[in-house]
Amino acid sequence: MAEGRPTPDREALSKIDTTVPHSARIWNYWMGGKDNYDVDREAGDAYRQVAPNIETMARESRMYLIRAVSLVAGELGIRQFLDIGTGLPTYDNTHQVAQRVAPESRIVYVDNDPLVLRHAQALLTSTPEGVTDYIDADLRDPERIIDAAGKILDFDKPVALMLMGILGHIQDYEEAKSIVRRLQAALPSGSYFVHYDSTDTDAELKQAQQGYDDTGAVPYVLRSPRQLEAYYEGLELLEPGIVSCPLWRPEPGTTPEPTDIYGGVARKP
Repeated sequence: MAEGRPTPDREALSKIDTTVPHSARIWNYWMGGKDNYDVDREAGDAYRQVAPNIETMARESRMYLIRAVSLVAGELGIRQFLDIGTGLPTYDNTHQVAQRVAPESRIVYVDNDPLVLRHAQALLTSTPEGVTDYIDADLRDPERIIDAAGKILDFDKPVALMLMGILGHIQDYEEAKSIVRRLQAALPSGSYFVHYDSTDTDAELKQAQQGYDDTGAVPYVLRSPRQLEAYYEGLELLEPGIVSCPLWRPEPGTTPEPTDIYGGVARKP
């Protein structure tokens, strides 16, 4: 990581609540990680009983990230990534994928979760040629994010903005769209927007999500694919557009099954 990387202090660590399930920790559990607590595993198991496909969705979302970042860093030549809503590091995180393709890539992660902050220093490493850093900031304050990221990224050159499974935590749809617009407005021409979110297209998933929200955890709003399309307005969508993530440029020779996570990659003109 770059100099000035975050060092978790006692105040930050004291904010970690292990009595209420947390989406990042549950996602980590579904993906086979170890950074979770009993309350997260119980909530994850309860969710899975109602929506058995959820683990597949979690793993497919990571495979989508790998394919999307590989394309953006490889064929499209982007060397700067702003990944907001990082979550807990697991495997093939954005910096690992990007720097595997282009070692000089610079990646800035953004999250405001004290548990993510605790792991950021230990797990987010970098190639000697590149930079990987972490900003403790809230998605609801995009101007602060851009200002802080500007100390590491050059916003006169194209940047890949990544919002992966995070916008559902913004309960007000108009606010979510406004945040996306404000972040995209800071990007120069030739930048890319990489995104996915869970959708409301499956009754079991909706039921499971409601049960999760009822635990007192931070709610996540399932939205329609049409609502997600609004995040891409004014951008040039790459083929195949906004689709179920397993169907977005799958590996040759595979026969993916669609899930209720939709995303896409788009270029800013």
